[in-house]
Amino acid sequence: MSVIRFGVSLEKDYLDSLDDFVRQNQLSNRSQAIRHLINRNLVKNKWASNDMVAGSITLVYDHHKHNLSSKLTEIQHHYHQLILSLQHFHLDKDLCMEIIAVKGNALIITELADKLIAVKGIGHGQITMTLAE
Repeated sequence: MSVIRFGVSLEKDYLDSLDDFVRQNQLSNRSQAIRHLINRNLVKNKWASNDMVAGSITLVYDHHKHNLSSKLTEIQHHYHQLILSLQHFHLDKDLCMEIIAVKGNALIITELADKLIAVKGIGHGQITMTLAE
């Protein structure tokens, strides 16, 4: 992909906000910040349009909760075509974290994430998506 240079005119408040964004995200320059913001918008549009996306579903839970692991596995088997991989981590003697790598249509992945996060005993759950094409 070739790089094309172009000029941008912004009000000072917007430029100050862009510079703050560069610092807060530890980006090396404004160009990286603009690329990041454009990409974020593309992902958001693909998500809303139910396009093909890739992502991860992160779950944190107490593994002592009755039948929690079997409920999570049962849900995952219903959506097996979306799941690329799963990693299971032991955060301490009680807490586990699972990161589920997924690829598919955005709405179905969101449905899977919502079902997993809604299982009684999940302490925290989050979905993250990015472009898959």
